[in-house]
Amino acid sequence: MEEGINRRKTEHIRLCLTENVEGVNKATGLEGISFIHNALPEINFDTIKTDTSFLNKSLKAPFLVSSMTGGSELAAEINQNLAIAAEAKGWAVALGSTRALLESDSHKASFLIRKQAPTAPLIANLGAVQLNYGYGVEEAQRIVDLTEADSLVLHLNSLQEAVQDEGDLNFEKLLPKIEEICNKLTVPVGAKEVGFGIDGTVAEKLYGAGISYIDVAGAGGTSWSQVEKLRSQDPLKKAAAEAFNNWGIPTKDCIVSVKSKLPSIPLVASGGMKTGVDAAKAITIGADVIGFARQLLQAATESAEAVVTTMDQIELELKMVMFGIGVTTLEDLKNTKRVNIMGTSLLEENS
Repeated sequence: MEEGINRRKTEHIRLCLTENVEGVNKATGLEGISFIHNALPEINFDTIKTDTSFLNKSLKAPFLVSSMTGGSELAAEINQNLAIAAEAKGWAVALGSTRALLESDSHKASFLIRKQAPTAPLIANLGAVQLNYGYGVEEAQRIVDLTEADSLVLHLNSLQEAVQDEGDLNFEKLLPKIEEICNKLTVPVGAKEVGFGIDGTVAEKLYGAGISYIDVAGAGGTSWSQVEKLRSQDPLKKAAAEAFNNWGIPTKDCIVSVKSKLPSIPLVASGGMKTGVDAAKAITIGADVIGFARQLLQAATESAEAVVTTMDQIELELKMVMFGIGVTTLEDLKNTKRVNIMGTSLLEENS
């Protein structure tokens, strides 16, 4: 029987699969963006290109399998299916928190997916707060070496920890420790939230500490305060979590805020991404790579083939947007005027 951190990982997966764990009355903000259809695109659909690069590796599409899980029997099957699919489709893939890799001998295979994804950009993941609980450069490098990762992303999850029964709550003076990790690790280090968002001011601090890329992980998708509320055995925490069911910065606002402060930093947009249309909207306002998580989770419990099918649909939706506005590259999509943002048409402004 699974115990401790391994049991928690299984509970997280099952709750995300079976319960409503999205925030209440909280959307990504992307619903305020729409495209202006081009009835005469004058392009060949078959010439549309979605290739890009991330972490100095090529991607066939600007997509990332976002950090979800690891450290349980169910997680091993999920991560292997995600890795096989990511390799087949040319996506990047990120692991869930790898703390369990060092703290438990159980289910290490759930993190060791490089064989299933030999060429995909692979991102290991660790909670930044662990840097206040005995983790440092040595442990971070060991995680990178064990997983053969191309990068380590440090996740920032203060509100989740506050609701979690086993939560680690000392987030004091993390920035200097993050800076040390960035300076001494042999791979690039990124930073991400877990669904409550990173704004431009925080992103600037992280960038100044040496962070190479930001994954905004904004609000509008899974709310980890709600996931932990469902797990909690503490009546006080369960009740308090209700007050935070619409907490967080919408994903759109995160993208705009970070890009306003750091226009050239590689930016991953995740948090409530469901379709290729969502991805296209995020790209037009500054995102470089789009992260999908819960949208892939159910398929990943079935097979790698099911994940590939879901990925195929997301890619087709992105290409259909590009065809619908008459652009053939991601760069052209980023610079398109055929977009209406919060009631303002860039096409009319630039006509």
